[in-house]
Amino acid sequence: MNNTTLVIMAAGIGARFGEGIKQLQRIGPNDEIIMDYSIHDAILAGFNKVVFIIRKDIERDFKKIIGDRTQKICNQLNVKVEYVFQSIMDVPEGVVVPEGRTKPWGTGQAVLSAKDCIHEPFAVINADDYYGNHAFQAVHDYLIEYGEQNSYNLCMAGYHLKNTLSDYGSVTRGICHVDEDSYLISIDEVREIQRKEQIITSSKGVLEKDTCVSMNMFGMGKDFLQLLDQGFCDFFKNNDEDDLKKEFLIPVFIDKLLHERKISVKVLETKDQWFGITYQEDVDGVKRSFENLYQQGIYQNDLFNDLQ
Repeated sequence: MNNTTLVIMAAGIGARFGEGIKQLQRIGPNDEIIMDYSIHDAILAGFNKVVFIIRKDIERDFKKIIGDRTQKICNQLNVKVEYVFQSIMDVPEGVVVPEGRTKPWGTGQAVLSAKDCIHEPFAVINADDYYGNHAFQAVHDYLIEYGEQNSYNLCMAGYHLKNTLSDYGSVTRGICHVDEDSYLISIDEVREIQRKEQIITSSKGVLEKDTCVSMNMFGMGKDFLQLLDQGFCDFFKNNDEDDLKKEFLIPVFIDKLLHERKISVKVLETKDQWFGITYQEDVDGVKRSFENLYQQGIYQNDLFNDLQ
């Protein structure tokens, strides 16, 4: 069997679980949350291990609300589940965590916290984004074909901008510049993106509706973690130690490596509709979107029944 791991970055979920936590909004017919669909789609695609990245202070609540249920389902499907913890104190030797720092160091550090339990090609996703089953299948198949051969040949699910917007306010997206062979040239973080009638505007002007964007879904070989580890060390060398908000972010690091010609990133186009809850007003729309997916037969009322 070809082993592949799904890494879910969930350390950003708040310590107090309940109403108001966007990652825990119940949007399915049986109170499913968005993470349930990611795990379902990943297993359907062929991933056979799930790694949750959380904070130690939310472990008990996370397992009670999400993890224990997921563990039971995965046990039935012979899918391994592991937990790792992202900590603000987990920094390279010699680095002093500045007084007043209250949050971990970003998505790059989150993935590094899982390095001791990743021994195979892996995909990284956000806990609170719905990516669609086509995206998981495309990334998984790419990892099976290339993940063991070349850890520096990454892949990324590329979404159409029009499929990633909120109707209730602006968003920030990683705008991707892609060559004719579908390889990523660069990622440019663009803010204040919103739809105004038939036009999509942003802090950098009007954007085409089919512009390729990254939603933080990447596929990587296990040896890529060595580059990430070195990049985290360099991050502290090149930044002001007193900056309390700086973060080591995966898209920013990947963009840096692309410009240094150290990696390649194949963009796997998907026309899946991305769903996410940026604003409270998004919740009802996301629920309706999932209702449509059920009506189309993409999901069954018993979500994991088709995997048995």
